[in-house]
Amino acid sequence: MSRRSPVLSLAAIAVGLIATTAFTTPVAPSPAGTRLAVPPTRTVVAAATPGVPKALVQEAVNIDWRVLAGLDYTNGKSTDTLKKLEGKMVRIPGFVVPLDDFQEEGAEFLLVPYYGACVHTPPPPPNQIVMVEMGGKKAIKLNLFDAVWMSGRLKIASVESPYGTVGYQLEGLKVEPYSSK
Repeated sequence: MSRRSPVLSLAAIAVGLIATTAFTTPVAPSPAGTRLAVPPTRTVVAAATPGVPKALVQEAVNIDWRVLAGLDYTNGKSTDTLKKLEGKMVRIPGFVVPLDDFQEEGAEFLLVPYYGACVHTPPPPPNQIVMVEMGGKKAIKLNLFDAVWMSGRLKIASVESPYGTVGYQLEGLKVEPYSSK
């Protein structure tokens, strides 16, 4: 039986772990700066606003929080990329934060880039918080622990929320479980 070097064995294990998690487990920073794994297998009830054509939601542009960070909330100026998204259909990954404690369903809520944002102080900056109002006031299940894709029409607008100033509004049309696709 051949004897392997312990260093090579550890390296092989590390490479295996990285390879199996890098492409299947999205990661979001926690408020304390550590990173929490967000399992894509958790389920959230997908909801779409009645009367909204499926094609409209499918043409949404996927954006991430780096694009939303293009808003300088101190003076209201935004990048050209962000200006082009004003009023457009977008799809943003994030975590839902109910506006009321212990709220299990709602048509208005916040969308934030990482689990636990807004629940702890201080909240994220305004360019990292989206106020979502579901079209038709359709209530959806609000689960803090599950990452979601939120689709809707983006508006760059400052709004006050119970958790602080928000930089964006989104007319929510569809919410679905997060996947890396």
